Amino acid sequence: MQNFSASPRELVASLYRNRSLVRALIKREVIGRYRGSFMGLLWSFLNPIFMLAVYTFVFSFVFKARWSVDSDSKAEFALVLFSGLMVFNIFSDCINRSPSLIISNVNYVKKVVFPLEILPWVTIGASLFHAAISLIVWIVAYGVFFGEPSISIIFLPLVILPLVFFIVGLSWGIASLGVYLRDVAQFIGIVVTTMMFVSPIFYPATALPEEYRKFLYMNPLTPAIEQVRDVLFWGRIPDFKLLAIYTIISMFIAFGGFAWFQKTRKGFADVL
Repeated sequence: MQNFSASPRELVASLYRNRSLVRALIKREVIGRYRGSFMGLLWSFLNPIFMLAVYTFVFSFVFKARWSVDSDSKAEFALVLFSGLMVFNIFSDCINRSPSLIISNVNYVKKVVFPLEILPWVTIGASLFHAAISLIVWIVAYGVFFGEPSISIIFLPLVILPLVFFIVGLSWGIASLGVYLRDVAQFIGIVVTTMMFVSPIFYPATALPEEYRKFLYMNPLTPAIEQVRDVLFWGRIPDFKLLAIYTIISMFIAFGGFAWFQKTRKGFADVL
């Protein structure tokens, strides 16, 4: 039986070695989502525009929601909310699909030469593409309501990078478990829905009493959401100390998930 390296070096080497294949599969994934539709990729722009309009109307005009007590801007809440949802959507899109990542690609499992370990990279690559489209919509909306975005937006890739490693690490682990335990998909759906409400998406972290706020920061999505808002909307530079800690933890999760995937993939063909 073939042995698969589970070393951190192989994690990087595999991505680099198969970079052309990853790009091709991401392109196929993005195009395939809208295959057969009349407007095709145009939907990737229309969806975030529609959602941003809905959030603005519902929260600003119906509920009269405000992110801060000293602001009466109708657009502020919608843009702050939408920036948090962009982060969550990357997470939810990848994690919800992880349990079926191997099951839905049985033909790849039967091919010994196919690098199964790149599938989570393909999923997150497609999710990042759609997040980039949402970001363009967000920037245009910000420009309409508030003017030119802050220069701090250049730190956005640096803030998102730890989240990418965190999600990929989880995806490797969940994808492997999904092969052996089919109930994982149902459980993950519940977890992702719960994460949406226990993450500071619809409310600021400061809305919680200080004694409970530490539990909110145990949520791995909280640092990403808060820092994305800082660099996008509030014009602040990232908290580099928090970012460094988050990056280190995310790298450990990525290496752990990759090692688990490589160790357990030997049995995929037998189960499927």
